[in-house]
Amino acid sequence: MIDNSFLIKGQINSNIYGCKQSQQISLKPFTLTNNEQTDADAKLQKEIGESGKIPGHIAIIMDGNGRWAQTKGNVRIFGHKAGVESVRDITESCAQLGVKHLTLYAFSTENWNRPTIEVNGLMKILVNSLKNEAERLNENGIKFVTIGQIERLPKKCQKQISEVTELTKDNDRLQLCLALSYSGRWDITEAVKKLAHQVQDGKLKPEDIDDQMIGAHLSTAEVPDPDLIIRTSGEFRISNFLLWQLAYSELYITETFWPDFRRDELYKAIKSYQKRDRRYGGVKNGYSKSVSSSVLNQIIS
Repeated sequence: MIDNSFLIKGQINSNIYGCKQSQQISLKPFTLTNNEQTDADAKLQKEIGESGKIPGHIAIIMDGNGRWAQTKGNVRIFGHKAGVESVRDITESCAQLGVKHLTLYAFSTENWNRPTIEVNGLMKILVNSLKNEAERLNENGIKFVTIGQIERLPKKCQKQISEVTELTKDNDRLQLCLALSYSGRWDITEAVKKLAHQVQDGKLKPEDIDDQMIGAHLSTAEVPDPDLIIRTSGEFRISNFLLWQLAYSELYITETFWPDFRRDELYKAIKSYQKRDRRYGGVKNGYSKSVSSSVLNQIIS
């Protein structure tokens, strides 16, 4: 499914990674698309890196595969297969930009309700993609992980996931996480169960439970919450994805179906993110105008 010849020679501009000068690095430029990066794209990435903060963690709800296929007069599984190309391009561009965590919503718990033939096809695409990508991910320093009810997946999927996870466990260039058989409500429920057992065993007092403790028991405990959530296909909903973790994530919605989502759309999302003022419930930086108690009382009376 995925081409084997994708490594190219070249130089990475370290401005993208927060350094001041270009330098030759030991890792080869990360590419999965079998296309040598153009000078124009490298320049654009450099401009994005210099124009504002690059989100450390991007999470994407990959939606619209089936509808994309239907617009082509084809079956839904055709769209899922085509979506693999988008995964390749977005993973590549995120690594080039210096994004450290990329989480892709690949299969939700609700997706088990789809026709059996579609689910089986998705599982085959997953196995084949992991087989084809394992060595290349490892060679380029990409760590592969998953979250979700992996035990519900077919044994072949579980085996392939385990092998790629083990192979890439020590890599640190970018963490690529697939959410498989995942549900935000399931994630929170499992965290609550773990804490409940600790209370039951007398190891924890209920009054000591806070939001940091709950977050530490989620499946994403070892990674920062997403800075940017992208949803393709124009739907304005979260669809049970990372419900706890996205409390202060910036949202970006695009009408583009996932199989057509490429780096140009990713750049638009990041540029939009860079224009946001992330206040986390506070006030805008530099705003310090005070109001006397008498004026305040007059206003609210």
